[in-house]
Amino acid sequence: MTADVESARRDWEDAYRRLQTAAQDPGRAEGLRLQLEVLTDELRKRVGATFTLRELASEYRHADAWARDAVAERAATPGWVPLLSVVEGAAFLLYSRGAVDYEP
Repeated sequence: MTADVESARRDWEDAYRRLQTAAQDPGRAEGLRLQLEVLTDELRKRVGATFTLRELASEYRHADAWARDAVAERAATPGWVPLLSVVEGAAFLLYSRGAVDYEP
């Protein structure tokens, strides 16, 4: 595994932990779930169903360009902007489990 993929995976794992913590707030949980769903759907469109971790990490480098727009259009809730990078990273972590070369 390349250094850029390993670095991205660490980012995703950290974001997922932070999302789990943030989702414990009942006032945020539903909004975070919707945002995660939107970003996962967007990943499906951009990366497809068959992909490698390297391809996913490459898309991650460009995610800021499209993630904000996707959430703003389909799942914006009050206070969503500060947690966008957390939801984004968590979406990549969950999606990475479908990579053809995924290993826990």
